[in-house]
Amino acid sequence: MNLSAPQQNEAALHAVDYWQVIKNRYGIILLTLLLVFMTAAVITYVMPRKFESKAVIEVKPRVPGMSPLGPGMTDTSGYRQMTPQFFATEFEKIKSRNALEKVVDNLELLNRWGVQKEDAISILKGIVDTQNLRGTDLIEIRVRHTDKEDAKNIAEEVALAYKDYREELERRDAERALHELNKAVRDQEDKVEDRRKVLTTIARTKRIIYKGTDSYYGTTGVDEDQGARDSLHTFYQLEQEKMQLESQINSLLKYDADQLMVYASGLDLPDNIIRNLFPQYLEAKRRLESLKIEGLGDRHPTVLSATDQIENMKRQLDEGVVNLRATLQAQLDLANERLKSVEAKKNEDIEEAIKRGLDAQDYVDAKRDFETDQELLQNLKLKLIGETVSSNMPRETVEIHEEPVIAGGPVSPNVTLNLVLGAVVGLIFGVGIAFFLEYLDTSVKTLEDVERYLQVPVLAVIPKEVGVLHKQSGMSPDAEAYRILRTNIEFNRKNPEDNAITVVSGGAGEGKSTTLVNLAYICAQGGYTTLMIDADLRRPRLHTFFDINNSVGLTNYLTTDLMLEDVILQTPVDNLYFMPSGILPADAAGILNSRRMSELIQDVKQRFDLVLVDSPPILGVSDASVLASEVDLTMLVIQHRKLPRNMLLRVKQAVENVGGNVIGVVLNNVDVRSDSQYQYYTSYYTYYAPAESQGGSGPVPAPTPQQAAQTTASRGNDSDLY
Repeated sequence: MNLSAPQQNEAALHAVDYWQVIKNRYGIILLTLLLVFMTAAVITYVMPRKFESKAVIEVKPRVPGMSPLGPGMTDTSGYRQMTPQFFATEFEKIKSRNALEKVVDNLELLNRWGVQKEDAISILKGIVDTQNLRGTDLIEIRVRHTDKEDAKNIAEEVALAYKDYREELERRDAERALHELNKAVRDQEDKVEDRRKVLTTIARTKRIIYKGTDSYYGTTGVDEDQGARDSLHTFYQLEQEKMQLESQINSLLKYDADQLMVYASGLDLPDNIIRNLFPQYLEAKRRLESLKIEGLGDRHPTVLSATDQIENMKRQLDEGVVNLRATLQAQLDLANERLKSVEAKKNEDIEEAIKRGLDAQDYVDAKRDFETDQELLQNLKLKLIGETVSSNMPRETVEIHEEPVIAGGPVSPNVTLNLVLGAVVGLIFGVGIAFFLEYLDTSVKTLEDVERYLQVPVLAVIPKEVGVLHKQSGMSPDAEAYRILRTNIEFNRKNPEDNAITVVSGGAGEGKSTTLVNLAYICAQGGYTTLMIDADLRRPRLHTFFDINNSVGLTNYLTTDLMLEDVILQTPVDNLYFMPSGILPADAAGILNSRRMSELIQDVKQRFDLVLVDSPPILGVSDASVLASEVDLTMLVIQHRKLPRNMLLRVKQAVENVGGNVIGVVLNNVDVRSDSQYQYYTSYYTYYAPAESQGGSGPVPAPTPQQAAQTTASRGNDSDLY
């Protein structure tokens, strides 16, 4: 299921509606277009002719120089970067007061133009235009003036004035930079001299030898303190020996004599007899054991000799152990004494080293400050030399690439552009006025408007410029609209006996009389005996359609004793009869609102198949309301796009307030050629136009009720109005 189809149809309907508005009000659109176009043409004609000259310049930013801080770095102190606001800033400088004053003075514009300086500057700001050429660093200076010579001279002078102004700014900045740089160099020289004096004082006071800039990074600038390190090394060595002796003594104290001899035999100490004697002692004991094993007794001389030897060796070992302990203790005491002496020397050396280190640090700091300031001074001097050389070198910060020339012809006003814009603006303005008027227009425009606001059906749509049908020869395509009206009347009246119909309109000139005459003609052609009553006692017109005398008619019948046959006339059309209005009375409403008028309506309803009563406009007079109350049905004739909707509601209410019954509306004078929505109502009748015959000549008496009945019977029950 395609859900987007209704939306597309609705969009197409809106587009058709918009096009319909343009078609309906194309006259206003064309008139507005013509007025705006002519206004643009007149304005273009009276506008002064202006000539244009232009100069193309290039603004060069300051090139960054080398930095005095070292290679690979850039000096950006005077560098102007091309920021997004660069060109906007330069545009303002070009049109600044300082630059334009030079133009005024150089060209003597005050005398030539006869104005004051402020006025001349204001004029220049108005005629000088600047812009950046897209994709380039070029600036275009345009000057438009009524005098081509002045345009060329002003453009040239503006470029030169801006160039001079820019060079003056650059020169002033350079001089200020050199002044500040010279001042910085002098201050730095004083600072370096102060640093030098401080360094000299420290070196002489601390007796430190200055070694130059080679000791700037890492070293102290003095010999390293070897004595303090040697003392510390000796102290640590003696302390190690002391700890070793203490360990040995502690070990000896833990053992008994035999264990001590075993332990001491492994020590490599001076005067240690145990080391050599203890193995001999052990060997002697093994020999003694061997002798006993061989069977020698304890009293054997060999055994006794061996025993004495062992005892002697034992005594020597015991004495050696005692001597060893004493030796170790003496060595320990000596080590302690040496350690104390070395520790004192070590502390003295460390204190002296610390003092020398602090003195050296003061020297290093002073030396570093001196050398840093000295290097900075050298850099500042290099920069000063560079700036001095740069300022003395000629450099164009503004370069003129295109000199202004005298214009060959005017550039303003642009006739073609102004006329095209005038046409476009006129068209847009005209369309806007058309839609605005359409918005303000509350008249009836469509069938839906009638049925929505009046709540009655539309019986027929009558095209614009439809003539009187009975005066047209042959088959008239306009008759089909009235045949549709005739058919719709038949099918919309609820009671077939309701055959008296009055035709009313809201205002004059809506075509109700023509509609009545043509409807009566079509009904007569269909075989209906039709009577037309001209009850418009204000401005009667029906008699003019048939060239009939209006001297005797309705008013004569209502005010005298004339017979009905005396005031009803036969028209040249078969079955069509006419009652003129007669002499116009002073009180039309009073005559119509009479009993004789009611009797007249009832009488003619019996004599004729259809009675059509013409009435004056219902708004403003009461005649139409009286007639609406007398007849069976009331048909409203509404001219397309004429009366507002609220007035049409008043028309309907005026009929209903007197008890009238509105059968429907005839939408008259519709321009079907421009209103495409009505074309399908009238397109098919152009090829469906049956032959029409016109006959009869001269007025004849009205038929009697019996004759009318016979005529109706002769037509049978044919209710098809075609």
